[in-house]
Amino acid sequence: MAEHTRSSITIEAAPADVMAVITDFDRYPEWTGEVKEAEVLARDGSGRAEQVRLLLDAGAIKDEHTLAYQWPDANEVSWSLVRSRMLRALDGSYRLAPVAGGERTEVTYQLTVDVKIPMLGSIKRKAEKVIIDRALAGLKSRVESGADQPSDG
Repeated sequence: MAEHTRSSITIEAAPADVMAVITDFDRYPEWTGEVKEAEVLARDGSGRAEQVRLLLDAGAIKDEHTLAYQWPDANEVSWSLVRSRMLRALDGSYRLAPVAGGERTEVTYQLTVDVKIPMLGSIKRKAEKVIIDRALAGLKSRVESGADQPSDG
């Protein structure tokens, strides 16, 4: 069984507000840093993304990959790799748990990355940790700034 890396952060917003940012793939380039392009290729009957193409530039790793998304419930999304030039696996999930009566959200991000080039397991885990920590910090900043809140005008 593949090893994975997991980390959590608390965000000062309700789970629905956090999930709204997570599901807005078109705006990922505005806050994720490494994602330069994101395109939803397919949607399910509820309008949620089923497949998303991402163009990634993370310094040493430049890749275009497609991920398949699953939505087990309103507070969880998971994904797995469909195709990539550099990656053998990119499986992950966000799980949201309401805190303080739903005023805050604990977000747990789990990730497993496997590259096609040989790499020590400890180096892969460190890379996963960096990806997770940057993603959680970016998500927290984006949600708490209110940048994705719908405008009335």
